[in-house]
Amino acid sequence: MMKHEYDFAVVGGGLVGMAIAYGLAKRGQKTIVLDGEDSSVRAARGNFGLIWVSGKGRKRVDYGRWSLESALLWPAFAAELEEASSLSLGYSRPGGINIALNDDALAGSVNMLRELHAHDARLTYEVLDRKQLAERVPEVGQSVAGAVYSKNDGHVSPLYTLRALFLAFERTGGEYVPEAPVKSIERANGGFRIDTGKRVLEAGRVVLCAGLGNRQLAPMVGLTAPVAPLRGQILVTERVRPFLKYPTLSVRQTAEGSLLLGESAEDTGMDDGVTPEIVAHIARKAVTQFPLLNNVRVVRAWGALRVMTPDSMPVYEESATHPGAFIATCHSGVTLAAAHCELLVGWLLGAQRPSLLNYFYAKRFAV
Repeated sequence: MMKHEYDFAVVGGGLVGMAIAYGLAKRGQKTIVLDGEDSSVRAARGNFGLIWVSGKGRKRVDYGRWSLESALLWPAFAAELEEASSLSLGYSRPGGINIALNDDALAGSVNMLRELHAHDARLTYEVLDRKQLAERVPEVGQSVAGAVYSKNDGHVSPLYTLRALFLAFERTGGEYVPEAPVKSIERANGGFRIDTGKRVLEAGRVVLCAGLGNRQLAPMVGLTAPVAPLRGQILVTERVRPFLKYPTLSVRQTAEGSLLLGESAEDTGMDDGVTPEIVAHIARKAVTQFPLLNNVRVVRAWGALRVMTPDSMPVYEESATHPGAFIATCHSGVTLAAAHCELLVGWLLGAQRPSLLNYFYAKRFAV
């Protein structure tokens, strides 16, 4: 390969792009991250902070296995980022709880997890009735039917994680360029010439991690990005005494004591606003699960757009027509950050593609 200005150009400075960029830079690759503007649509702004395995893979068990591989890497990954950045990420892995408000919901969760466990015994779970759940979380509501618990799950601050990735990346010699939306990518000198409108640079390889922006970028290098926005709304409360050790899918207590409330999904196009109906629904559900929240104040609410493929699973692919150009897109940027940094990067550098990823080509949608 000819010598280029950079070994890798990573397009997109969110959780996916920065995890990959840091993984490349710490392995000695001269790496530049080209990011969008502050006003760009960013999934990281709405991330709930779950490192979640339970239930992943119901359509394809390899997704659950890939998520588990990442969760197992997270303790060392978090420690490395904290050392490199001097930040506390608020990471913990106490296991996660998926609360069921009625018996039918509990049965549905159990059936799904039982099937996944039959495929891979590492995808473990426990069924908790109302009494057993209350032993772990005494503040749970009386009307709750029960829950399923998985030791594989955990949580972390997504914003501190992203900040730590920036600091670690820069510490290893990486170059981050904000306000540099890519206008064109062309083959040049055995690599790629990338034009941001303000600057033209060359890199031996390019990795597209721009979320919804990949829809416009991927065709430039012979790839497709079958992604669409799915809005999620999140509420954050004032700080509350510690009561919720375990993250749940809709309520999570942060290391600082505030609570994140969420779990909405809306097809609203590019509208990332907040609506009273969804805010009220999220709040009612949280109070049903944990009545002590009835008098807790909400201090902020926002919406953000998730990056979703038609089956909600990732796409990892190298271009057949433009070798050296890759796409990495998923909506589980926190859960999969450790795997992206430690496992996916090897493939980008020329090692064999992880066998767990053999399903995650965009061609699965061409039917």
